[in-house]
Amino acid sequence: MKIAKFSVLLLILFIFPVALAQLKFGFYKESCPDAETIVRNLVRQRFGSDPSITAALTRMHFHDCFVQGCDASLLIDPTTSQSSEKTAGPNGSVRGFELIDEIKTALEAQCPSKVSCSDIVTLATRDSVFLGGGPNYTVPTGRRDGFVSNSEDANRILPPPFISVEGLLSFFGNKGMNVFDAVALLGAHTVGVASCGNFIDRATNFQGTGLPDPSMDPFLAGRLRDTCAVPGGFAALDQSMPVTPVSFDNLYFGQIRERKGILLIDQLIATDPATSGVVFQYAANNELFKRQFAIAMVKMGALDVLTGTAGEIRTNCRAFN
Repeated sequence: MKIAKFSVLLLILFIFPVALAQLKFGFYKESCPDAETIVRNLVRQRFGSDPSITAALTRMHFHDCFVQGCDASLLIDPTTSQSSEKTAGPNGSVRGFELIDEIKTALEAQCPSKVSCSDIVTLATRDSVFLGGGPNYTVPTGRRDGFVSNSEDANRILPPPFISVEGLLSFFGNKGMNVFDAVALLGAHTVGVASCGNFIDRATNFQGTGLPDPSMDPFLAGRLRDTCAVPGGFAALDQSMPVTPVSFDNLYFGQIRERKGILLIDQLIATDPATSGVVFQYAANNELFKRQFAIAMVKMGALDVLTGTAGEIRTNCRAFN
């Protein structure tokens, strides 16, 4: 395990040195030596009662980092006079904020005004992925928290569930991330769920045809229609048998190659020539998927970060100081 973790670290440093130069491994070694242990213990405690926290934190981290960088802007609560990223449509189902609050409270008691909320999200996500069966990887820290949080930015930037493969690769490419990163990060759907509103058209009335999406397995379409007949229904994005919605593995990739993708983009990456080869590689090799996922997560966690004297260290993750 230690050798594999070290190998991933070397790959990350070789592939993505510029952004990582702004951050530092073991940043809190002197200012708050127990920081990562405190985060890990509280995430483990929450995971024990709610394994779906892996999906929740991974989504939170993604939605935060791709809107103005990894600066914890997603954590800000709206006020009577100002919206925040939390109120944006794509963030309506993001959850796990109370765990971030719990971790922040513990860290403030131990090391006041030392550990940023953006680092808490990064570390908590890393730990939850490992607890769910995913890779054990090291993340650099030293991020600081931002001063801006607008719902308009999140609505404009975050990709919709019906994005095309070309649009997806462009979205990631604009942030310096490649097809291996994009497909690996979509692999987080192995522990995710989606509400019926995001996919029911594929099972009932695809693109106004009155028929299911022909690219969807007909038995899956039938199950989804039954699931969504109940108000407030949702489905696991990993429909492999047995269904493993809280296990971080590569079964999702095998599933979408069998026409069992829930979201349209899940199905598209399995058939589009630009991504299908990567899907095949990840479906065939769980260790490759986990290694590439770790690399992609560290790259994502370094997007447009605030370091040094930029930004602030919030005392309450829900409000600017």
